[in-house]
Amino acid sequence: MIYLLNKHLIGYAYLCFLLLLLAFQVGCNQRKNNIELSNDNPNSEADITVACYYFPNYHMNDKRNIVLKGKGWSEWELVKNARPRFEGHNQPNIPAWGYTNESDPKIMALKIDAAADHGIDAFIFDWYYYDDGPFLEKCLEEGYLKAENNNRVKFSLMWANHSWIDIHPATLENLKKGPELLYSGKITVETWEKITDYIIKNYFLHPSYWKIDGKPYFSIYDVSRFIDIFGSIEATKDAVASFRKKVTDSGFSGINLNAVVWGRTVLPSEEVVDNVNELVKELGFNSITSYVWIHHFQLDEFPVTPYRKVQAKYFEYAKETTDKFDLPYYPNVTMGWDSSPRAHQDDTYMDIGYPFMATIGGNTPEAFKKALMEMKEFLKNNPSCENIFNINCWNEWTEGSYLEPDLQNGMAYLEAVKEVFGE
Repeated sequence: MIYLLNKHLIGYAYLCFLLLLLAFQVGCNQRKNNIELSNDNPNSEADITVACYYFPNYHMNDKRNIVLKGKGWSEWELVKNARPRFEGHNQPNIPAWGYTNESDPKIMALKIDAAADHGIDAFIFDWYYYDDGPFLEKCLEEGYLKAENNNRVKFSLMWANHSWIDIHPATLENLKKGPELLYSGKITVETWEKITDYIIKNYFLHPSYWKIDGKPYFSIYDVSRFIDIFGSIEATKDAVASFRKKVTDSGFSGINLNAVVWGRTVLPSEEVVDNVNELVKELGFNSITSYVWIHHFQLDEFPVTPYRKVQAKYFEYAKETTDKFDLPYYPNVTMGWDSSPRAHQDDTYMDIGYPFMATIGGNTPEAFKKALMEMKEFLKNNPSCENIFNINCWNEWTEGSYLEPDLQNGMAYLEAVKEVFGE
């Protein structure tokens, strides 16, 4: 009798243990799938949010691309046509998943699972909208938003409000005379109002939209171009305040309006903003970030600048920015850089400016992992960054910065993220 009683007690205790373990795992998964950053313990490693930029030009038959390039064109064509441009240059890079169509929900579901399984919490989609409407939106609207598993990785927007120029590919002749302007980043005020209404209705209210402390994250790539829309600082402040009111009227406690900042330009259409610390505060932004390391450090060794050298320079910049700026800075880890696929392959590859420029070399998966480890330590020592950072990039194949698997390294870059930040 005592033996049977003890046996039942042991069985009951074991059952309780299993239930507690299950509850713990469910709680962890729910937290992972509900990324609304809490600042209660900003130095906790478990609270680090890993966001990743996503460039959406890898689907066929965008209406603008059809007009410019013909039916069936996507940026995969530049990836396929890339060739080695100097000794030791690794091109073309061949995607292990094939030349997929990101506007297919099944393809996007594959990407979402790979991201979630390797520690990526949120995609930041490069998002385009000009006076005549959206551009490259099919990836997000037909791919991600229709993927059945989109609750596994949150999404947000970086409004890529720079002008779109003819550099797909760029030729030396066009660069010398100035590449053709295709779509101007300077939109009308009426278009801005359409944009804010559109993103609140179609994106912010979606349950998978990334929010920080309950506030939707929305980043603006080019602050200078943003001010150009309204014509003055005061008018821009009013526009930001009006946007914020729209967001709160939609049921949110506010918006995390983010500005991408840089110290040097990359694209020919970019401009450097002076006194950016005071400017972004005055305009009403809530945070700042970076898009890519080379916005802060010139690649001064052609054709290859060592990854470790750029990494060291960037983290110097990150520390200076964190100390100098009054707003939270969300730092960046860049996987690599090689814009040669966007340079016409029949032209001599020389250092004359984007995309004819130096590459970053030595960015092996091991080197990338070391950069992630340095970022982890950086966030621990700089709580004002709110335990948030981003990676460039999920799929910048024509700029040589991608986590997606290729035939040379497989899933090694994603494995590096998982080893440093995965649960």
